[in-house]
Amino acid sequence: MQKEALLVAEQIAKAKAEKILVEKRVYLLGKFDQSKNPDFILISPKYNMGLGTMYLRKEAYQAYLLMREAALVDGITLNIASATRNFNYQKELWEKKWNGITLVEGKKLPDSTPDGLTRFNKILEYSAAPGISRHHWGTDIDINGADVRYFNTEKGIKEYNWLTQNASLFGFCQTYKEKGGVRVSGYNEEKWHWSYMPLAKEFTSEYKKIISESSIIGFAGDEYVKGLNLIDNYVLAIDPECL
Repeated sequence: MQKEALLVAEQIAKAKAEKILVEKRVYLLGKFDQSKNPDFILISPKYNMGLGTMYLRKEAYQAYLLMREAALVDGITLNIASATRNFNYQKELWEKKWNGITLVEGKKLPDSTPDGLTRFNKILEYSAAPGISRHHWGTDIDINGADVRYFNTEKGIKEYNWLTQNASLFGFCQTYKEKGGVRVSGYNEEKWHWSYMPLAKEFTSEYKKIISESSIIGFAGDEYVKGLNLIDNYVLAIDPECL
């Protein structure tokens, strides 16, 4: 009886561990509804640039609010252009570019880039494929838009300089700095994309351990995932300070 009890206990423990692992995979791939997750909170419309309903992890949101308050003292306003984007949301963004509904550099990609693999890589310059976006985790925000030209204006430069000098004090790191040196692959520089590191570091580490290329499926063009090494070349290709 004792051996049977031990066997049953081992089976229960194994089942629980497998359940936790499945739940982690689901989370890291963004295949959940953030509005129903108790770890997330609705972002006040006062801070979201009027771009609809957005959510963040509670810890990341509180850190953002503190950072925003500090920036206001220096005459800088930091609003959120994008926050949590689950798999389905990211899929919609991706497929609009893939199918030519959203223009990329003023062009419809099916016309300008008919080759699928080339088109896939073109979208990856600034947009994550569904399943590999850090925005799935509720730790990352785009601040004051997502436009290279804006951050080359006097106002944008001032805001970016404030962030580079102060964001780390609140736990935020610029995930995608200019490529070169130790960051030779991944997305182009994004001065607007900031990650809340107390949580994101853990999720980055877990992603590396438990997500494989075979999990990155379910969207237009996913047949090109194999061989692109998206995990190393994109998910993990971030500024070393953010690892």
